[in-house]
Amino acid sequence: MKKIFTIFLALCFLIFPLSACKNDGLKEIELNEVTHSVFYAPLYLAIEKGYFEEEGLKINLTNGGGANNSMAAVLSGTAQIGLMGPETVIYVYNQGKRDCPKVFGQLTQKDGAFLVSRNDEPNFQWTDLRGKEILAGRRGGVPAMTFEYILNQLGMQDGVDCTLNYDVQFNLMTSAFIQGTADYCTVFEPTASEYEKNGTWHIVASVGAQGGEIPYTSFIALDSYINDNPDIIRSFMRALKKAHEFLATKSSREVAESIVRQFPSTTIESIETSINSYKSIDAWKTNLQPTESSFNRLQDIMQNAGELPSRVNFADITNYSIAREIFG
Repeated sequence: MKKIFTIFLALCFLIFPLSACKNDGLKEIELNEVTHSVFYAPLYLAIEKGYFEEEGLKINLTNGGGANNSMAAVLSGTAQIGLMGPETVIYVYNQGKRDCPKVFGQLTQKDGAFLVSRNDEPNFQWTDLRGKEILAGRRGGVPAMTFEYILNQLGMQDGVDCTLNYDVQFNLMTSAFIQGTADYCTVFEPTASEYEKNGTWHIVASVGAQGGEIPYTSFIALDSYINDNPDIIRSFMRALKKAHEFLATKSSREVAESIVRQFPSTTIESIETSINSYKSIDAWKTNLQPTESSFNRLQDIMQNAGELPSRVNFADITNYSIAREIFG
């Protein structure tokens, strides 16, 4: 019996350290992001600086390649948290789903895309889009709807003054444009600056600067998950608060150096340029608390695009009490 007990203890010493090394006592969170871009720098800072780990979380990050795919991951339980446009929550809510996903934090407050052209246009004006074809995103997605709203505000109509091409999947737009589709394309950083540097295209305008404030990208989870896991949401938001503090107090170069592992094929210089581009348009929502006025504007944009049969109440699609607690 003594020999058996000794063997048992030895096995325990082998098994338990391996188990601890595997999990490190961290709560694993599956997070599906709509795309991978420097636009989401605060999230990557929280990952790379170890802020999530400090809060007891391990983030497993996957790329949905489009808001519809990211929302599908949340609805199916493949992901506990999604980073995507909040228009997806409005669509699901209007379908009458019982356990509706809700916005619990807002990461960005401007459109993060830049309009690119094959030609150098130093004196570009938005009215130069008359008679042109533009790859602006998936029909019903915030990028495409925001772009159409901008055009309409400038007195231009899709199909009359210019053509918005909705036929190309979001994550295939860049390659389609390079291969000759359309005259202009909307592109996120760091791709926009990286390809401009190698002469593929020229950045002619910031969509976010022209479009103004909207709740562009948000953290979303099922309402039941938010209510059943307040400590996880609280830890998640605390990690992001640390990331925003780093972003606010460090140089763009230091930020770029901190997140370069997220973009292994991109230079630090290009990431630094991207950070400066987003800082220049005040792209990030530093307190992560969505506002009713910005969501009302989003619904204006959706109605303008003919994608919103009925408006929803702000309280029905948001659950940001923890964001308010953490950010004040």
